[in-house]
Amino acid sequence: MKAFIKYTFASALGVIIASFVMITVLVMVLIGMAAASDANTLVLEDNSVLVVKLKGEITEHMTENAFDELLGGSTTLRQGLDNIVGAIDKAAKCDEIKGIYIEAGMTNTDYASLQEIRKALARFKSTKKWIVAYADEYTQGAYYVSSIADEICVNPEGMVDIHGIAAQPVYYKDLLAKFGVKVKVVKVGKYKSATEQFTEEKMSEENREQVTRYINGIWKTISEDICKSRNIPDAALQRCADDHTLLRGTAYLKANKLIDKTMYADEVKDGIKKRLGIKKDDEVKHVMCSVLNKSTIQNTYSDNKIAIYYCQGSITQIAEGSMLTGEDNIVSTVMTKDLEKLAKDDNIKAIVIRINSGGGDAFASEQIWHSIKELKKVKPVVVSMGGMAASGAYYLSADASWIVAQPTTLTGSIGIFGAFPDMSGLMTEKLGIKFDNVKTNKHSDFNITQTARPFNAEEEEMLQQYINRGYELFCKRVADGRKIPLATVKEIAQGRVWLGNDALKIKLIDELGGMPEAMKKAAALAKIKDYETVCYPTDGDWLEQLTAKVSGHNDNLDEQLHETLGAYYEPFLLVRNLKNQSPIQARSQWKATLLK
Repeated sequence: MKAFIKYTFASALGVIIASFVMITVLVMVLIGMAAASDANTLVLEDNSVLVVKLKGEITEHMTENAFDELLGGSTTLRQGLDNIVGAIDKAAKCDEIKGIYIEAGMTNTDYASLQEIRKALARFKSTKKWIVAYADEYTQGAYYVSSIADEICVNPEGMVDIHGIAAQPVYYKDLLAKFGVKVKVVKVGKYKSATEQFTEEKMSEENREQVTRYINGIWKTISEDICKSRNIPDAALQRCADDHTLLRGTAYLKANKLIDKTMYADEVKDGIKKRLGIKKDDEVKHVMCSVLNKSTIQNTYSDNKIAIYYCQGSITQIAEGSMLTGEDNIVSTVMTKDLEKLAKDDNIKAIVIRINSGGGDAFASEQIWHSIKELKKVKPVVVSMGGMAASGAYYLSADASWIVAQPTTLTGSIGIFGAFPDMSGLMTEKLGIKFDNVKTNKHSDFNITQTARPFNAEEEEMLQQYINRGYELFCKRVADGRKIPLATVKEIAQGRVWLGNDALKIKLIDELGGMPEAMKKAAALAKIKDYETVCYPTDGDWLEQLTAKVSGHNDNLDEQLHETLGAYYEPFLLVRNLKNQSPIQARSQWKATLLK
C-alpha cells in the first residue's frame, strides 16, 4: 500500500512539474511576442546608423522560431537575405539614418545573393548617404560586397582574401567501393555532372568545359564590379588575386588600393562619429537590420498583396532535414497546397517565387510545375532566381509568367538521371549474406535498390528508357513554358548549366536582376501600383514550433555537422540520403564545389 501511494504521489508530482514548465514556457513566449510587437513600432532617432553584419550563413529567408534561444537551438549565425536587403532599402528612405556601417567577416553564401546585397547598397548610396566597412578579416565574398563602400577599413593586423574562384568537386566512387557499394547511373545529358561523384575519379571533359565557363563568368562579374568601385585596373586586381592577398600584409593591401585605412574597431567608431558630427564621448545611435526590417516604418498597407514564396534547398516529396534548424527543403506536398491556397485568396494579386535550389526529386518537381501552371491561369507568377535555380528548380520555374535571374545565377541544367545503389557487394561479399529466390515472372526480383544482385543488361535498358521519357517530358515543359521550339531546347539542354548572363541570350530567362525587378514585374502584370507584400511559407504558430522541438525534430547533431563540414556538408547530405531519396533525380551539381 505504501509503495502504491509513493508511486502515485511521484506520478502526480511529475504531472504538476511538467504543467508548471509548460505554463512557464507559454508565459515567456507571450512576453516575447509582446516584445516583438513593441519592436514593430520602432521610433528612430536622428543621426542613426544602420549596422549590416556580413558574417555567418546568409539564406534566402529565415523563419521565426519562438523557442530557438529558449530551448538551446542554433548557435550558428544565420541571416535572411530578405531581411538584410529589406533593411537597407528602408534605411535609404529614412531621413534619420545617415549611413551604413558594414561589419564584415567570415561570410558563407553564393555570389548571386551577394550581388543582391551589393545592389541594395548601391541604391542606398544613390541617396547621397555614406557607407563605411570594417573587418578583422574579409572573405572574398564579404570584400566583394564591401568594395562598394565609401571607405574600407581593416584591422592593422587583418586580412583581405582575394584569390579568384575555383571549383573542386568531391568524388566518392572509391569510398563506396570500400563498402562494396556501387551506384548504377542512368542519365540523359552529356553535361549532367551530378552523378560523376559516384562513378568517376575526376571531371569529365564536358563538365570541365561548363564549369570553366561559369566560374570564369562569375569571376568576370565580380572583378569588374570591384575594379569599378575601387578604381583599380583589371590587370592590377588579377595580379592581386594571383598573389593571394590573404597571405599579404596590410601595407600591400593599401598600396594596391584594396583598402583605405588600417585601424582598430574603436578608431572606426571615432571616424563614424566625425561623419555624424557628434562628440567623441557620444554614443553612436545604431539600428540592426533585423529590427529595422520588422518595424512598421514606411510599410505600405493595401488590400492588394503580392505574395513572396521562398524556396530553398533540395526538392523532395517529403522533408529530408530538420523542420526548424536542419537542411531546408522544397517539399512538393507542402508547396502545392500552399499554391492552391494562394490561388483562392482574392487579396493576393500576384506571386513572386524566390528560388535557390539545385533541384532534386524529378517527380516532386513535376507536381510543383503543375501547381504553378494552374496558378498562372488565375494570377501572374514571377520567378526570382537566387544563386542557383537549376535542373528540377528550373523545371518547376519553366511555366512562370516571367523569370528574373542575377548575372551570376546558375540555371538551366535541363537533364535527368537515375542513381541506383547496388548493395549486393556489401551484402554478399562484405557481410557474407546469401540470397536465394523463387519468382513467378522474369523480373519479379527486380528492385530499385539492389541488395541480392546487380542489374542485368535488360533491366539497365528498361531503366534507360524510363529516364529518356523523363528527359523528353522535361524538354517539353521548357519548350511549352518558354515558347521555344523543342529542337532548340534540346540544343541548349543536355544537362548544361548556364549563367544568368548566358541564359538571357538563349531565352531561358526574361530579365537580369533580383527581387526588386521581380516585384516590379509582378505588380505590372497584376496591373497594381500600391501593394503590400506577404511572405510564405508562414512561420508555424508557437504550438507547432513547441511540438516540433519536443518531438525531436531539432537535430543539433545535424547542425554541428553542417558547421564542421562547411562546403562539404551538401555532398555529405547527398550520400547520407542516397538510399532513401527518390532514384529519379533532376538535380544539378552542388554549389559546394564553388570555393569562395
